[in-house]
Amino acid sequence: MQLRSATLILSLLAAFGGNAMAQTCPAGDGAAVTYPVSKKVDQQDSYFGTTIADPYRWLEDANSAETHDWVVAQNKVTQAYLGTIPEREAIKQRLTKLWNYERFTTPTKQGGRYFYSRNDGLQNQAVLYTLKKLTDEPRLLLDPNTLSADGTVALAGTSISPNGKYLAYATAASGSDWNEWKVRDIESGKDLTDHIQWAKFSGASWTKDNSGFFYSRYDAPKEATKLADINYFQKLYFHKIGTPQSDDVLVFDRPDQKEWAFGGSKVSDDGNYLIITATQGTERKNRIFYKDLRQKNAKVVGLLEEFDASYSFIDNIGPVFYFATDNKAPKSRVIAIDTRKPAPADWKEVVPQSEETLVSANILNNQLVLDYLKDAQTQVKITDLNGKLVREVALPGIGSAGGFAGKRGDTETFYSFTSFTTPATIYRYDMKTGKSTIYRQPKVDFDPAAFDVRQQFFTSRDGTKVPMFIVSKKGMKLDGNNPTYLYGYGGFNISLTPTFSVANLAWVEMGGVYVMANLRGGGEYGEAWHQAGTKLNKQNVFDDFIGAAEWLEANKVTSPSKLAIGGGSNGGLLVGAVLAQRPELFAAAIPQVGVLDMLRFHKFTVGWGWVPDYGSSDDAEQFKALVKYSPLHNLKAGGCYPATMITTADHDDRVVPAHSFKFAAALQAAQGGPAPVLIRIDSKAGHGAGKPTTKQIEEVADRWGFLSRSLHMTEPAKVAGQ
Repeated sequence: MQLRSATLILSLLAAFGGNAMAQTCPAGDGAAVTYPVSKKVDQQDSYFGTTIADPYRWLEDANSAETHDWVVAQNKVTQAYLGTIPEREAIKQRLTKLWNYERFTTPTKQGGRYFYSRNDGLQNQAVLYTLKKLTDEPRLLLDPNTLSADGTVALAGTSISPNGKYLAYATAASGSDWNEWKVRDIESGKDLTDHIQWAKFSGASWTKDNSGFFYSRYDAPKEATKLADINYFQKLYFHKIGTPQSDDVLVFDRPDQKEWAFGGSKVSDDGNYLIITATQGTERKNRIFYKDLRQKNAKVVGLLEEFDASYSFIDNIGPVFYFATDNKAPKSRVIAIDTRKPAPADWKEVVPQSEETLVSANILNNQLVLDYLKDAQTQVKITDLNGKLVREVALPGIGSAGGFAGKRGDTETFYSFTSFTTPATIYRYDMKTGKSTIYRQPKVDFDPAAFDVRQQFFTSRDGTKVPMFIVSKKGMKLDGNNPTYLYGYGGFNISLTPTFSVANLAWVEMGGVYVMANLRGGGEYGEAWHQAGTKLNKQNVFDDFIGAAEWLEANKVTSPSKLAIGGGSNGGLLVGAVLAQRPELFAAAIPQVGVLDMLRFHKFTVGWGWVPDYGSSDDAEQFKALVKYSPLHNLKAGGCYPATMITTADHDDRVVPAHSFKFAAALQAAQGGPAPVLIRIDSKAGHGAGKPTTKQIEEVADRWGFLSRSLHMTEPAKVAGQ
């Protein structure tokens, strides 16, 4: 986009006073929607001589009476529309039946006890259990469902003391990222007096003597604006059991570095070292410091301070630290650093980079357990501590495996395996024999043999080969009439892999096709794949998603009148961007908790931390790239936009709801066709983590109900009788 003058107003929105070429829009479904009035204000901002109008700036104030009234009015319209969809109740009934199955996490062992979580099916929150032997009857340790009447207080983190005596646990209310930590005596099941507030993005790492733990927190925010205010200056503290938070000892901070965070810091398994990982936003690079806990008042020592790569601490053998790193290895490798000779010239490469992407590593049974991705599918390899292959773990099929936690001397571990048609099954793995045995296997009311899963590669705009998974009923006809839901993310080095989802299962049962695209910006093929979808390269992500849609339509899987797109958070940005760029490709769109105002995202909570992926409107070149694809700034007056349901929540302090509010108001004003533009605003909910089961079922029922009407589906009413 060429900027023609210093006073040019980018009028890319109808609501911003812009004009666009008149278009002939297709007929709608006959359900006319009257939207609440969204007032416009004369707010204009200057970016490097370019003036940008922001008429819905007032919706950024979540505490104002005007915004509250707008939210109430919008929800009333949305719920009235959804309430007229006859298939919705049948969809909800089927979802409830499918959701009602046991779900387990992989057990971990500490202090002679095992710990795992279980949801009996429709519990709002999973319950934490403990047992001393795998054959014992599990004992309930913590039931988050008792912490609130509506299930909106969730367990956000746990950490067991080395002797198995104490449980440090974090809770999050209404989906907020703010956590409170408490301590429970495991034997008695009673909480101690310890109470830690204003933690966010932090774990808890116990000292070897069980006297306390390290954690990270921010200064207390203003109560009224705590869900929107920007978060800087995280600090690392030590909390001693039985003392008030005011007595906690500051271990490490950097007053000169407001963006540094220390939430991933941990104590080594031998108890000798505190490993401090200093991150800066979502940048893959990090710094490593350490503190010798055997020495009283030992200073924090900088080990890796160049901020030149990602370094993930695996374990130590004495003063030798093992790291997984993408230093000189975009797909990552394992190195060993002797802290007595830390110069890069003295590093030892233990496992070189391979064709597959190394995701994580651990040391068990004095062997390395390496978790790789090959074309977005899990491979697990075991080597000795010199990198020599011992065996590859025989997984039950093509899918995603996770777990393999434990300590260096452990001879047993646990992992979960899941795929699009396999609910997460828990396996016990014998490190000596390489044998996997099922520990917990859920039973779900469906027939996996009735479904077909395949991986398809397509060519993006610039010639890049991109994979996607296609899930359908067996015998799908390639006639272009299949209602299809195309899902993507494409950012922050996050990989999308095959996993079981009740929501997606119900969609396919309804006669839909589920497609998951592995776009650039993710981590499926290492750091180069990630960087190819960031900052000035971000358009590649949208081109990949558009390429997936075009392949599906060209190969008669679906057609524009039957294709819907969806994604959450960064995936919400993805949906908003392609909706604005190629609206004719889609019949429906569901951007969930999306980053939709790319000029102001960094001004709220932790939004500044996304600059490594997105860039910033404070930079002239990056501004030019951002304004070209920012969903809020690229809607055209009178455009024919697909049926759209934007979703957000009132307690989302990750991507503040103002993004969705402003985008909804702008899209409603810009829509030149008959398709509805709705916004669903959940209450007592956040970005998604910890959402109660009841709320998840309601949200998915609304999503599939909305799409059943938008895509003119014929099978949804049958799902309750499956």
